[in-house]
Amino acid sequence: MVLNYIWIGFFLVAFIIGLVQLIVFQDYGVFERIVSSSFDMAKFAVMDIALPLTGIMTLWLGILNIGERAGAIRFLSKIIGPFFSKLFPEIPKGHPASGQLLMNFSANMLGLDNAATPLGLKAMQSLQELNPRKDTASNAQIMFLALNTAGMTIIPLSIIAQRSILGAANPTDVFIPILISTYVATLTAIIYVGLRQKLNLLNWTVISWIGGISLVLASLVWWFSGLNKDQMTITSGILSNLTLFVIIIAFMAGALYKKINVWEAFVDGAKGGFETSVKIIPYLVGMLVGIGVFRASGAMDLLTNGLASLLSLTGINTDFVGALPTALMKPLSGSGARAMMVETMKANGPDSFIGHLSCLFQGSTDTTFYIIALYFGSVGIKRTRYAIYAGLIADLAGVITAISLAYIFFH
Repeated sequence: MVLNYIWIGFFLVAFIIGLVQLIVFQDYGVFERIVSSSFDMAKFAVMDIALPLTGIMTLWLGILNIGERAGAIRFLSKIIGPFFSKLFPEIPKGHPASGQLLMNFSANMLGLDNAATPLGLKAMQSLQELNPRKDTASNAQIMFLALNTAGMTIIPLSIIAQRSILGAANPTDVFIPILISTYVATLTAIIYVGLRQKLNLLNWTVISWIGGISLVLASLVWWFSGLNKDQMTITSGILSNLTLFVIIIAFMAGALYKKINVWEAFVDGAKGGFETSVKIIPYLVGMLVGIGVFRASGAMDLLTNGLASLLSLTGINTDFVGALPTALMKPLSGSGARAMMVETMKANGPDSFIGHLSCLFQGSTDTTFYIIALYFGSVGIKRTRYAIYAGLIADLAGVITAISLAYIFFH
């Protein structure tokens, strides 16, 4: 229901602002831009997202099926089970969904977006099998979506690469603040959803796991902070891709050990790739078109300028406002936020305060509305309950942390 109102709101706001620009400012091309944006985004949703995703989905659903038959997914679920049983009490002990969730989160943290999406869609399908109300998001699905929209990423390779292309003096200087920001967003998601679902988060299992993860992240921060740009790029690339390929080889080795026909297992699992990709097209088109008309109407610029005016009345330092378009766009569109990040760095310089902050915004959260439309759409969820609120609250925590760290590191 919330998603319904938000989607309608995109069009109504775009229409009203378009009329104002036409009548008051005599901008005769405003509705042409809005309509053109709707067509462009519809094409983008199908040609640039859904169709490429078909091949990726086919590949990874096949690989996952090998892992499931080999018992790898169940093995992973046993390891992570004690922690996930506290965050996802609806998932039965030893259920494959736990292993799939772990693999999705791992791919996200390594920045492997192409692998994380099909892994996440597979995990969502498994959670839907456990969902007694097929049109309504379950508690487990909401926790899963909240953690995904928090966008926990250890290695923000694309941001570092873009800063390098634009001539930043030290492209990797955003690494530590991005890691801290996205971690705060993830913890916020866990706490908010945990409180809404009345989970017991103050127990030894949850505290020890979060403490252990924090220690690992701190070690990675210490390690990477001692590397230069080239070393970080090479090391992170090797780590990410080696981890991914080791998973594939381990699945195949396990299947061979159990005398499973690896090729048949792959083909059987891959058959669901096209079906899943086709199923999400209406949800992607609808959400991205809504975002496109909202942006093309000038509503995003109006929102940003309004926030700047309001904040200036409080007397606080408003240097961060110039980077807000990236933060405001990120929950709506990852590509849109990336474009705004690049535009901000081009206009102000990659080493400027708002140039740095736009990178922190891009890396601290994920595309909340896109993820919800994609994952819930893939299993036919219509009632999202408080999933959107959870995602946006996590986004807000990441944004506030990013602003604070930007003042500490770069102001």
